[in-house]
Amino acid sequence: MPLAPRLGVVSAPLLEIDDLHVVVDDEVAGPAEILRGLTLSVGVGEVHALMGPNGSGKSTLANTLLGNPEYRVVSGAIRYKGEDITTWGTDVRAKAGMFLAFQYPQEIAGVPVRSFLQQALAARKGIEDLSALETRLAIMEWMKRLDMDPSFADRYLNEGFSGGEKKRNEILQMAILEPELAVLDETDSGLDIDALRVVAHGVQEVRKDRPELGVLLITHYQRILDYLVPDVVHVMVDGRVIETGGPELSSTLEREGFARWL
Repeated sequence: MPLAPRLGVVSAPLLEIDDLHVVVDDEVAGPAEILRGLTLSVGVGEVHALMGPNGSGKSTLANTLLGNPEYRVVSGAIRYKGEDITTWGTDVRAKAGMFLAFQYPQEIAGVPVRSFLQQALAARKGIEDLSALETRLAIMEWMKRLDMDPSFADRYLNEGFSGGEKKRNEILQMAILEPELAVLDETDSGLDIDALRVVAHGVQEVRKDRPELGVLLITHYQRILDYLVPDVVHVMVDGRVIETGGPELSSTLEREGFARWL
């Protein structure tokens, strides 16, 4: 797999999705087009919320952005910092600074959180002999900022974690790996109000250190946007973005739901 190109500072948006059509193969029903001409862009340092009902294609977009091979791009393009990355593999995108926080983070038995982060950071930076001590100190510092118990670092990745712990662990990964673009796929899913507040605070803590970080927050609900205010809100229905507006658009969705767009 080729290394990601070195991407310099460019005037293009951080992320551009241009007329994207994506097909998913189903063993029973056959191929189905899920994204049907989706277009949006995210600028450096901006927070964008992508909202839509179940089945609109939000998670398909998240998987496509990180190069999941089960999601086939049949036309359109994905550009990151001005470069067409439509055919890049997942590892190349990650090395270039793209990050996905999963809706359902996977358990990895036998792999402590600190070991996983050490390996992931070494891959991200392309440094085989990355200092374990420096990485551990960075993890401890961020766990303190994210109000996480220090013993968390020695637990196996997501094994026995509550929903809130899994999501906080995703934010910890985002902090340590220092991406330039973070795609948060329903990070608020299944969280009570206290856990939601903690996760939103964690995202804001990372943005304090990295104000240039672009965030695409995929969500069903307006409630996380009370704590993580977006610059732009997109409404997605049937595989397309059908309306874009400011933060007030999320309040309209909270009051009226998606009925007017269905």
